[in-house]
Amino acid sequence: MFVERGAGALYAGSGAFLNSQRERVVALAARHRLPAIYALREFVAAGGPMSYAPSITEAHRQIGVYAGRILKGEKPANLPVMQSTKFEFLINLKTAKALGLDVPPTLLIRTDEVIE
Repeated sequence: MFVERGAGALYAGSGAFLNSQRERVVALAARHRLPAIYALREFVAAGGPMSYAPSITEAHRQIGVYAGRILKGEKPANLPVMQSTKFEFLINLKTAKALGLDVPPTLLIRTDEVIE
């Protein structure tokens, strides 16, 4: 449907349903040779070309800090809302090449992880 309407690329956000169907989403994008970027690293592991997503490791660290503060007696309602501050950029070179995408060295330098 997106290709028929002239879509030149795909951005897939995060969500329980989309994540549960990641293999299908990645396969459909590949079948239509649609370059895609995903909001979860799991999509790259499933064969997607790239993702830009919050660091799960950093999120777990922040959860630990919050738990520690609560265990020390702070009230959860008094704790500030936190957002991710560290993001990870992943590229799957095998998929990018299969899609005919040239990944410039300047972009590769900026990635946190390259899957070959």
